[in-house]
Amino acid sequence: MNVEMRELLEFYTASGVDCAMEDVPQDRFAESAAAAKTRKSPAVAKTPASKNAPQASATSHAQGPTTRSGFAEAPARPAQMAARVPNEEVIASAREQAANAETLDDLKSALQKFEGCNLKNYAKNTVFADGNPEAKVMIIGEAPGRDEDIQGLPFVGRSGQLLDRMFASIGLDRTSFYISNVIPWRPPGNRTPTPAETELCRPFIERQIELVNPDLLVFVGSSSAKTLTGSSEGIMRSRGRWTTYQCNSRDIPAMPIFHPAYLLRQPAQKRLAWQDLLTIKRKLAELS
Repeated sequence: MNVEMRELLEFYTASGVDCAMEDVPQDRFAESAAAAKTRKSPAVAKTPASKNAPQASATSHAQGPTTRSGFAEAPARPAQMAARVPNEEVIASAREQAANAETLDDLKSALQKFEGCNLKNYAKNTVFADGNPEAKVMIIGEAPGRDEDIQGLPFVGRSGQLLDRMFASIGLDRTSFYISNVIPWRPPGNRTPTPAETELCRPFIERQIELVNPDLLVFVGSSSAKTLTGSSEGIMRSRGRWTTYQCNSRDIPAMPIFHPAYLLRQPAQKRLAWQDLLTIKRKLAELS
């Protein structure tokens, strides 16, 4: 493989194009509209078909219309699931399902059954959590990426490997911390989740924090900190500073840190990340 082809494949992978779908583009908006129209239309009574009808239908479906080049066009795929517009009813349903979960297994099951977030339609897996749910430290990121979507676990790609090394430097690993994300499904192309998507998923991560009930929270990047604390500060101002998160009638110390993906792009900032890790280590010593 030449250099140009390898670089193009790396660009596709970084952009979220990680699997081949079809040669013919599909209009997903038209598919969603057709699926919605089908659900609303009354059932059509079945009528006996002529002897030749099934054969003609099957032939037409298999071959499809012919292009100028003589090749048959690929038949349009039926929409797997119509896109849903988040509204208060869907958000209320998310809050109810999250509140009804009595255990982490119940919460994971509720997430896997929840159909209110469109991100689930395009993700391979629901990325729930990893680590020790009895640990004192809970780490929360924003959303899974490509490697996390494939494996179904949070922080397992290059960023996750760096994050593991960062916490190993202060004596913590996945047996001594619990790790999750605000968003359990990978956004297409690793784009930033929309405010509506974040609002839909927020009840589940809040309930997850309640069930784990940690002694200390670490927000990886500013997005998770903003979602769960209401802060509007960027990561450069909020990192390394303690705040509190109210949970189960108690104030949990919480701190945002640099996202490891940022540190991979800006390795000079690792010195600040090391200071933050030492601050977390001292806080754990105080709590114990």
